[in-house]
Amino acid sequence: MPPRDLIHPRDEILQTMQRIYRYRMTTTSGGNVSLLDEQGDIWITPARVDKGALGRDDIICVRHDGTVEGRHPPSSEFPFHRAIYAARPELRAIVHAHPVALVAFSIAHEVPDTRLFHQAWHVCGPVGFAPYALPGSEELGRQIAETFAAGPNCVVLENHGVVVGGESLARAFQRFETLEFTAKTIVRARQLGKVRYLSDDEIELPRRSFRPLASADPPPATGREKELRRQLCEFVERGYRQRLLISTEGSFSARLDEKSFLITPYQVDRQSVTLDQIVLICSGAAETGKQASRAARNHQAIYERHPKIQAIVNAYTVSATAFGATQVPLDCRTIPESYVFLRDVNRTPFGLQFRDSEALAAAISPERPITLLENDGVLVCGTSVLDAFDRLEVLESTAEALIDGRTLGTIKPMSASVIAELEAAFFGRK
Repeated sequence: MPPRDLIHPRDEILQTMQRIYRYRMTTTSGGNVSLLDEQGDIWITPARVDKGALGRDDIICVRHDGTVEGRHPPSSEFPFHRAIYAARPELRAIVHAHPVALVAFSIAHEVPDTRLFHQAWHVCGPVGFAPYALPGSEELGRQIAETFAAGPNCVVLENHGVVVGGESLARAFQRFETLEFTAKTIVRARQLGKVRYLSDDEIELPRRSFRPLASADPPPATGREKELRRQLCEFVERGYRQRLLISTEGSFSARLDEKSFLITPYQVDRQSVTLDQIVLICSGAAETGKQASRAARNHQAIYERHPKIQAIVNAYTVSATAFGATQVPLDCRTIPESYVFLRDVNRTPFGLQFRDSEALAAAISPERPITLLENDGVLVCGTSVLDAFDRLEVLESTAEALIDGRTLGTIKPMSASVIAELEAAFFGRK
């Protein structure tokens, strides 16, 4: 039996809208969120209320008989929410907003191709496109509902924004955030060159290749384990706040000893991973009752091959991931900090991380601690949780600066003599 949903619709909508607004995925006046409850009533954000100051008592309930309860009128976009629920009864929540990258697609009359990442395809599916109609009108509701009725769960609105539906509000938000991340990455990748998308076989490869770990009861937690659990939770949350991770993407691990390590769980919202959700992997077996990140076998192979590596993060940062979706090299000879922290960045062909953990481990080393995973984010290693996270931040800043620099002119990397000087000063090489 699935767990009972005990959060009130007012609170669930409020938390979701706060999250959307906090990460600048909509504006003070833009966007709306709704939820269809078990009684057939629609709870929705109000019209003309500051999204940055929204309170739970501002959320409106439109009863199934049409009566409205609340101190504000419902969102002016209520007609299309109602129409979508009628067209797709299995959908129980809707997110509409105006994130910049998806608005860019809407005004270019394009949709993001979610085949950029296997996870984006499985979370979002194909994206629909609804023709323009006056905001708030019954005609707009009809256009959007007809597009949803054809099957997509994500619909770009011509010259307007995006609407995403889900079987729950959590699922709708995950689709919305994943689609927004995919759109941003495509925009950045197109600034670099030709974008690579996945084939049908590549889309299904991760699922075909997955082998669950055995399970075992964990020993009593030591002080070191407790400390590493705390660090992982804190840095995963920080990574989410800084948009280095999203709710559906990213994993982080830390070595406990020569036979065990801790890793983030599978399919847990990266915004709020807790100490007890972190999974202990000991001698290849996962802590009983928990499902480890599907990157666990790769992390285990890296720890076994490289004793000096103490922490590993898989992340989906927009700019660095954009390099991994093109054939453009990510040259870190930009500023001293970038070269010292990042060195030469490898590129791993798509599929290696699912087929051959040992080969992936061979592509990484303490001297070359980063690889771009083609169409699957980045993999970063460090001597501690802090070191791996710091390196991830520098990687994304460097990638973003490289893309921005290309719009200004020709990138001029540091010279060979400067690199030799850095090698001598920081790594003792002459």
